[in-house]
Amino acid sequence: MTRRVTLRARLALLTATAVALAVAACATAGWLLTRDQLYHELDRRLGALSAGPPGAPGGGPPRRLAGQLEEALAACSPTATGTGTELRPPGPYEIMQLVDAEGRACTVPGAGSLKVTEEDVAVARGERDHVYHDGTGMTSSGVEDHVRVLTREFRTRDGTRAAVSYAISLDEVEGPLGNLALLLTAVTALGVLVSAAAGLVVARASLRPVDELTGAVEHIARTEDLGTRIGEDGTDEIARLSRSFNSMTSALAASRERQRQLIADAGHELRTPLTSLRTNIDLLLRAEATGRELDPDARHNLLVSVKAQMRELSSLVGDLLELARPDEPGPVHEDVAFHDVVDRAVERARLRGPGLTVEATIEPWYVRGDPASLERAVVNLVDNAVKFSPAAGVVTVRLVDGELTVRDQGPGIRAEDLPHVFERFWRSPTARSLPGSGLGLSIVARVVGECGGRVALEPAPGGGTLARVQMPGARELGN
Repeated sequence: MTRRVTLRARLALLTATAVALAVAACATAGWLLTRDQLYHELDRRLGALSAGPPGAPGGGPPRRLAGQLEEALAACSPTATGTGTELRPPGPYEIMQLVDAEGRACTVPGAGSLKVTEEDVAVARGERDHVYHDGTGMTSSGVEDHVRVLTREFRTRDGTRAAVSYAISLDEVEGPLGNLALLLTAVTALGVLVSAAAGLVVARASLRPVDELTGAVEHIARTEDLGTRIGEDGTDEIARLSRSFNSMTSALAASRERQRQLIADAGHELRTPLTSLRTNIDLLLRAEATGRELDPDARHNLLVSVKAQMRELSSLVGDLLELARPDEPGPVHEDVAFHDVVDRAVERARLRGPGLTVEATIEPWYVRGDPASLERAVVNLVDNAVKFSPAAGVVTVRLVDGELTVRDQGPGIRAEDLPHVFERFWRSPTARSLPGSGLGLSIVARVVGECGGRVALEPAPGGGTLARVQMPGARELGN
């Protein structure tokens, strides 16, 4: 089974790796810079010991040494005879030799030998003035060594081209560089260990707020206590996360409270029709069980009451289902002929209030929304007007320029009740004796809000109530 690496361990590992790479890069750069400086110093010494830096005016071997070099060059010629004279380098060279234009090494007696390179031959042919390079040589004592070589051009008095190679051992460079490499490796290893320890400390300190947040989440999951809050001090990402978490728990707590209130209110509203239904049905069953026939009028009244309670119960269940529907994540993208919806609601109102006069002025208007929800909302609004209108009253419905107004001639709404008319299950004192659940206007407010519109109730001039619904849309489809 694969063991999961914690966030703290990953953060410490990343910190240690980053520091290790930085230390290694700095150590490598320091080693290279030191190497370049040492080589530069060695090259400077070679230039100074070879009778002046390359390219300097008047540079070149002294006259006595030049004469000896000419003799050595003549002695190593293919046509020369004899061994020539022994030459001692006039300085601390370990090795010095001549290279002719053909690339032959003319070993100077007593000055060791060097391996000839193409760069040396290029100088001997006059293609280059001088060249520095690493090489391998044999000292006069017969010891093979790694050396730093400076090859300079040399020309005899008769114009013959050649080159002279001067060499110094690389021990004084390679030795310090090796020691420096060991030291830098130790420093890098120590830096990795220190960075790993620092990474653990930083990870522990950085993730402490996350641990607190984790503890709060686990506490909420265990106890379902949505009132738990986390400190929001600071402006960093952890503080933002804490604020977001607190906002989420507040929203969940509010949602739970609304759910609890909805269930409590629904249970209260359902209890009344259910109690009435049970009472009426018990009377009918008792009469049938005892064999005592009920008066036909009483039986008829009981059945009418049962039907009315069933209708009220069905309406209440439908309203609860509408309110229990989850909020849409965005606007419903469907074109709806709002004038047709209003027209159907007016026809239903005329059937439900045969003694009322329903006056309608309806102009074309297209909106975007859910057709079923819009129709339910408009029907609720018009039914409210019918329910509160007196016998032989007038209900006026107008849809003009996207504004729907519904006016009744009922008792109106008191000013102190207006702020509560769209609350769930709220019913004014004058409406509690009338059928209904108190959910109709809540549904209207929700549907209109989902479509981007606004709804308001206000006292109508001359008495009654005026409902205003403003819906965004257009007179023609597609505009």
